[in-house]
Amino acid sequence: MHMKTSFVTFIIALGVFGIVNTELGVIGILPQISNQFQVSISQAGMLVSMFALIIAISGPFMILLFSGINRKKILAGVLAIFTIANLVSAFAPNYSVLLFCRILPAFLHPVYFSVAFSAAASSVPKEQSAKAVSRVFTGLTVGMVLGIPITSFIGDQFSIEAAFLFSAVINACTLIGIITWIPSMPVKEKLSYGKQLKILVKPQLWLNIAATCFILAALYSVYSYFAEYLRIVTNMNGKTISIMLILFGASGVFGNLQAAKLLSKSIVKTTIFYPLLLGIIYLLVFSAGNYTIPMILIIIAWGAVFTSGLIISQTWLTSEASEASEFGNSLFVSFANLGVTIGTASGGWFLSQMGIHQIVWSGVLFLMLALISIGVKIKLFDLKKVKV
Repeated sequence: MHMKTSFVTFIIALGVFGIVNTELGVIGILPQISNQFQVSISQAGMLVSMFALIIAISGPFMILLFSGINRKKILAGVLAIFTIANLVSAFAPNYSVLLFCRILPAFLHPVYFSVAFSAAASSVPKEQSAKAVSRVFTGLTVGMVLGIPITSFIGDQFSIEAAFLFSAVINACTLIGIITWIPSMPVKEKLSYGKQLKILVKPQLWLNIAATCFILAALYSVYSYFAEYLRIVTNMNGKTISIMLILFGASGVFGNLQAAKLLSKSIVKTTIFYPLLLGIIYLLVFSAGNYTIPMILIIIAWGAVFTSGLIISQTWLTSEASEASEFGNSLFVSFANLGVTIGTASGGWFLSQMGIHQIVWSGVLFLMLALISIGVKIKLFDLKKVKV
């Protein structure tokens, strides 16, 4: 039985990987897309920002809309749409078709996430639910840190078409796995919308949401143009950039583990420290961007710090949404993607107006806003708790 439930969570986590890879894998091939479709690199960045914007706007509404439907049907349906979208993307005749193939599945991205977490939790006894959810979260982490370098490597070694087909194959394999091995999961009791929406009246939750949004904007305003930065500023070729992305991803897995340990000791201290640490990394990137060896060392540290931001911001936001955890997770997915949208757009503006070397200042600006949001939240709410 344990083997079966572990396998079920593995299949669901693989789907999370496939979906995250569809969303973010394209970052690793933005220079090739820009070249093939004759659009600017900041226009190509819209493939990331538009996808994320739709998730940000539609996320909580889509989750409420689908909340009464059999979870197995939702998981399978979403993966079928993602598989088709990736197949069409691989053979898109122009940029407009490619953009449309990104927009359509984006509406269903947060639905899969929300259902994946609850399905994993319900597939095991209650005391094991946190462990099952953490396994699914691994799919998110691996998708974010390794999906991009894998897609970049495939795009560089073969073609853009092959990179999109890779995502299609992952989603198709998961779809088959869900249809074959996952039992029917009807919704036993539908939570009232009122109970879930009630958490939105808490001002401390909105300060946490703001911090999450700014942290993700700080991460992606620079990272979305990572490949282009290394190509122009550090003067690396495509193959070296792919290796750098893999190095970045590998150190990210380590960073995630360290962040989880620090969060278990103190959520507040870890969250305050984070924007300061990432700010130091960005200043180092700006100072040593032209030098290959120092840049390689910075990339290792950057990867570890980057991935930590995902689990830190998720923990920070949901710490104020414990009474409606599933809806809280949907808010994290939504506002994290709003942060990705704002960050990618801001980074694109800095790039087009001031040049690629200046994009780190876009990241630093958002880190300052994140630090203000965290500081205000702690001063107004957390210090009161301590005094009481």
